[in-house]
Amino acid sequence: MSEQLPLQRFAHWVATCPDRVWLRQPVARTWYPVTWRQADDQARRLASALRELGCEPGDRVAILAKNCAEWVLSDLAIMLAGLVSVPLYPLQSAESIGYVLRHSACKAIILGKLDAAEHLEPGIPAEVMRIAMPYPTLRADHDWGELLSSHEPLRDAHEQQPDDLLSILYTSGTTGQPKGVMQTARAFAFASSRSVVEMGLGQGDQFFSYLPLSHAAERFLVETNSLYCGGGIAFVESLETFAEDLREVRPTQFFSVPRLWTRFQQGVLEKLPQRRLDRLLRLPLLGALVARQVRRGLGLDRARVLVSGAAPIPVALLEWYRRIGLTICEGYGMTENFAYGNFNRPGQVRFGSVGRVMPDNEVRIAEDGEILYRSPALMAGYYLEPDKSAETLRDGWLHTGDKGEIDAQGYLRITGRVKDIFKTSKGKYVAPAPIEGEIAKSHWVEQVCLMGSGLDQPLALIELSPAAREQARARVEADLLATLAQLNGNLSPHERVSHLLLVREPWTVDNGCMTPTMKIRRNVLEARYAPAVERLDARQALHWE
Repeated sequence: MSEQLPLQRFAHWVATCPDRVWLRQPVARTWYPVTWRQADDQARRLASALRELGCEPGDRVAILAKNCAEWVLSDLAIMLAGLVSVPLYPLQSAESIGYVLRHSACKAIILGKLDAAEHLEPGIPAEVMRIAMPYPTLRADHDWGELLSSHEPLRDAHEQQPDDLLSILYTSGTTGQPKGVMQTARAFAFASSRSVVEMGLGQGDQFFSYLPLSHAAERFLVETNSLYCGGGIAFVESLETFAEDLREVRPTQFFSVPRLWTRFQQGVLEKLPQRRLDRLLRLPLLGALVARQVRRGLGLDRARVLVSGAAPIPVALLEWYRRIGLTICEGYGMTENFAYGNFNRPGQVRFGSVGRVMPDNEVRIAEDGEILYRSPALMAGYYLEPDKSAETLRDGWLHTGDKGEIDAQGYLRITGRVKDIFKTSKGKYVAPAPIEGEIAKSHWVEQVCLMGSGLDQPLALIELSPAAREQARARVEADLLATLAQLNGNLSPHERVSHLLLVREPWTVDNGCMTPTMKIRRNVLEARYAPAVERLDARQALHWE
């Protein structure tokens, strides 16, 4: 199958439906539409400005901003000028931002909406030229509005080629420094041209963008899929307006992560307690009406494709959503294959799995259980790191570092990380992911990390959910101890969890316990709680930090 490259796809919509609204941006509670023609005009003006400011084909330009229409327009402008985008996470530390900008030798950075922007200031080297989007942000050398008004649209736009380096996506770095994943125009085109067909997406679809566009999954599932199906993208204005914005947009395709799916559930249960909801859902006619009202209250009453990714989602949570008429499709992919891996298609969902492999994509399980992929969506390698590239890409196969199993129907189940497996002091190996998944089924648990390297038995660090923090300690303790007893009854002796340590401080990106893509940093947590673990009383299974 031959597919159009991203710029060709963009040109298609500009030519065929120039006055159709593509992007919708809320500012001070007013929604501002951007048509395909207007997007083309603004992106070409910015591309012209970038060239005049000294950016030459192949130069790297960073984008540091929360999601907004200008993020997508900046991305297009960078492509039109023949440059390479380097997206940065809005929650990244100044130190990490500095590393990425220097490692990729960025010539310029486009700055937008940011929280606590002043903390990021030290991360931007003096030699990097700054352009400010039309939002309060860091100080800049050039203003978005002035650049667009003073430059004519670029006429001699870059002629995109399949092997063009389109973007360097830096991984969030669960251990060590981020690695720069080099993705080509071919990878973007390959993944999205097939995805929109497989997911049945078209011009009538509406996307809602709020997860970081610097992450491969949001870039693929929202920005690039929109470019390939012609559907519109609406953006969230702020965290405070999220629920209102979602109800206003009522997307047909919605992507989230397990932690937020849990938060949405908790929001429903605060208004409609579980026992009452259960009782209402059991009533034939009223139950359907209540489920519809819950979906409308969430803003998901039109959603046809609901996606969860980035981390495992408890089956109990999937079942809860299915009861209110929302079937969430869990998927799996990596930055290194532009998130194009396995997916539970609507109508073909198997809970507990990440679905079957996507079209024209090969997946297999190595002898040691590692999941391997091969397709044109694979990265060209890690920027300036040939040794790490050779370690991850071997004989044309991407070595994911994740372990899994494929059943007779082709559904893939993730069983853990190759490197996360640890050895206890008894010399026995333990895979943490399945055990963490069982503990996470408790609605008192926000996040969990199993540790046990060098210990007699594994133990679980638990960050309590907001609901648990409002409950009496005795009830939370009793429920968690019951969960522990049931869990240990199903585990091998060497896997049994000796203690539950309920941590005081939430794990966040700011305190270094999580990556910007909301994955726990195991090495950080193990080091942080090592002193508390040493003090645990062997006679008591549950401890509060």
